[in-house]
Amino acid sequence: VQVVESGGGLVRAGGSLRLSCAASGPFFSSATMGWFRQAPGKEREFVAAISRSGGAYADSVQGRFTIARNGAGNTAVLQMNSLKPADPAVYYCAADLRTAGWRTSRAGSEYEYWGQGTQVTVSP
Repeated sequence: VQVVESGGGLVRAGGSLRLSCAASGPFFSSATMGWFRQAPGKEREFVAAISRSGGAYADSVQGRFTIARNGAGNTAVLQMNSLKPADPAVYYCAADLRTAGWRTSRAGSEYEYWGQGTQVTVSP
């Protein structure tokens, strides 16, 4: 079982980045996939998640970020538009398999599998 993020990098404020999360192993296509982020000196926070009932977003990214699944459902994509100086962080992808995609949790403790993270930096 592996969760791997990609797509981070440096972008100017107002720009866009697309993060991808590839999950290997059985049952991930029906898992809830979530994105979290952690900035230096701050707690990890929920960004977005996608489950059988669709996407859910933190208020701080609503309308700017979009989460979706690709292909067979083992890849979760986070499209980030209109990036702001408040968005830089290490972004982590996580998977919740225990409820087979029927729960959309904003709590990191509900997710069993985590990636190593990808850095997003926003310049002025």
